[in-house]
Amino acid sequence: MISVEESKTLISLISSDQTSFSEVMADFNSKFPSYLHLRLCTALATLLEDNLILLPNQRLCAFCIIYQAYSSQQVSDNPFVSLLINAASKEEGSDYERALIIQFLGSTGNGSNKEVFKQSASDYIKGFDPSSITFPSREHLQEQFCSKAHPEPYNCLFKNASVINVIPDPDVPPQCDTSSEEFDYQAGAMPKIGSGNRDETLTGLLENLSLEGLEPKWIRPLPPRFPLQDGELVWLNPDNNHELLWDYGMCADTSRGAAVRDLISKALKGPLAPAQQEQVLVELANDPKLVYHCGLTPRKLPELVENNPLIAVEVLIKLMNSPEISDYFTVLVNMDMSLHSMEVVNRLTTAVNLPTKFVHMYITNCISSCENIKDKYMQNRLVRLVCVFLQSLIRNKIINVQDLFIEVQAFCIEFSRIREAAGLFRLLKTLE
Repeated sequence: MISVEESKTLISLISSDQTSFSEVMADFNSKFPSYLHLRLCTALATLLEDNLILLPNQRLCAFCIIYQAYSSQQVSDNPFVSLLINAASKEEGSDYERALIIQFLGSTGNGSNKEVFKQSASDYIKGFDPSSITFPSREHLQEQFCSKAHPEPYNCLFKNASVINVIPDPDVPPQCDTSSEEFDYQAGAMPKIGSGNRDETLTGLLENLSLEGLEPKWIRPLPPRFPLQDGELVWLNPDNNHELLWDYGMCADTSRGAAVRDLISKALKGPLAPAQQEQVLVELANDPKLVYHCGLTPRKLPELVENNPLIAVEVLIKLMNSPEISDYFTVLVNMDMSLHSMEVVNRLTTAVNLPTKFVHMYITNCISSCENIKDKYMQNRLVRLVCVFLQSLIRNKIINVQDLFIEVQAFCIEFSRIREAAGLFRLLKTLE
């Protein structure tokens, strides 16, 4: 429940005979942080459940700590209020103990609580006058302090059937302090328990034992086994008679793939003859997986676009489901704008569903290229190509012109001297 050092410190606090209750509480607050109070008070409550464990002065100090640890709150909010009320209303308990708890609770209303805290446990016991206090009933205390809680705490059936693990010594009279010099054991049959041994015993109880009692074990019978079925344990001796599967394509002719690789290699260097282009297109149509083994990479795509745009279109269509298609799109967007690159993009937009982000980036790149070119002839030529390209995309509803309306409109105004740009501007006005 608590550590060795905490147990020793707690026992030494409640064993202080000549220390006042207020000093005991001050030492408790100084030696233990607030987050340990609940754990320590729970340990004290466990020791207080049986009258044989703690000495009278120790019990009074323990009750003082349990009450004062939560004195800043209302009494009904104290988590140990049920313990305090049960001890105060237990008729077989000591009168001075019941009286002290009632004074802690403030039920007497005589304003003497402050004077009580100035006394030590021994002084309080010696000066106690039973006629000075009236003991209220349990019902009255519960009605006053337990209005928010159920008066009877829940007890499980196993706790009710438990056997107490604290047994009184038959040779020791009730309410007798075995550490006192006045107690004389019969004929010295038993050694006297000194205060040091008693403190060690209490420390051991807090560290290792539970004082809740020895509860019966919850024994559940083992479930019955299901009957064994035929073939149920086949996995212990698995059948390894597997048939061999022959790969009939292992020695197949791979010349077609080699031919496509050779033609793609030539297509990167220059335009192919019409017959060669037709051969590449037919081979890719017959076996679309050849596109993954033709030797094309994203870095080589610009060369294929400029030299053989039709083959580039067919290859990109076959690569649409490839995880590398985004790399090919990135290269296509960032390459230098040309008639062939626009032709490839235009054919792709009519053949497959291109990402909108890619199409917008390509249009932005085209407009930027037209604005940055210095040669007026080449600039006019590229502007015409871009205008025709944009008109084709708009009429085929490939793009939503509203997404790029401001950018395209500014482009048309900047190059309004060119007939195609003026036509594109009029088309924008009709869609506005």
